[in-house]
Amino acid sequence: MKILLVEDERKVASFIKQGLTEQLYTVDVAHDGIEGEHLARMNEYDAIIIDVMLPRKSGFAVCRAIRTFNTTVPILFLTALETTDDKVQGFDSGGDDYLVKPFEFRELMARLRALLRRKSEQTTGGELQVADLRLDIRSHTVTRAGQAVELTAREYALLEFLVRNRRRVVSRAEIAEHVWETSFDSESNVIDVYVSFLRRKIDKDFSPKLIHTVVGMGYVIRDEERG
Repeated sequence: MKILLVEDERKVASFIKQGLTEQLYTVDVAHDGIEGEHLARMNEYDAIIIDVMLPRKSGFAVCRAIRTFNTTVPILFLTALETTDDKVQGFDSGGDDYLVKPFEFRELMARLRALLRRKSEQTTGGELQVADLRLDIRSHTVTRAGQAVELTAREYALLEFLVRNRRRVVSRAEIAEHVWETSFDSESNVIDVYVSFLRRKIDKDFSPKLIHTVVGMGYVIRDEERG
């Protein structure tokens, strides 16, 4: 997934970019409002993170400009401004969430994941799909080529996480954090075991194969025939 970060404090921008990159997001960085708006016009992003107090053009103004040509991309304000009036102005300008500095990176990630999840639900009407694999995120039911696939709660959670991040390689540590909600134990093979369970249920008797191992990095779900 591709993220646009508009942040004029270079140390903060570098910190956030590094953290997002480690989570295997692709990140473009702009250091002023005009540059940020330009990048938002020229590229397609899954989410945008904008500081409010920016050189050349404020974050609120950038957000309002973006909403004239893109009404769906999630926008998260990241700023030291914390009054209720500031937050109201942020939401009224078209922002979807508001995180006050200083912050913990894990909270930023949690808010970003929530925005991406909400966007996915809105655009899919409650359904996720890769090739002929379909997930109903409301009933937690799964079908492949029209056939029902019975999954345990943990298997479903793992599959949904992979599908939400389709075409992006997710590491074992990232899976552990988001699916097991625990720190990653490098000595445990539980993730590999559950991936094996999923492969037997959704890939073994079907074509094309959807779950792929990227050696040294993790797993990705994608239709190799379509990319």
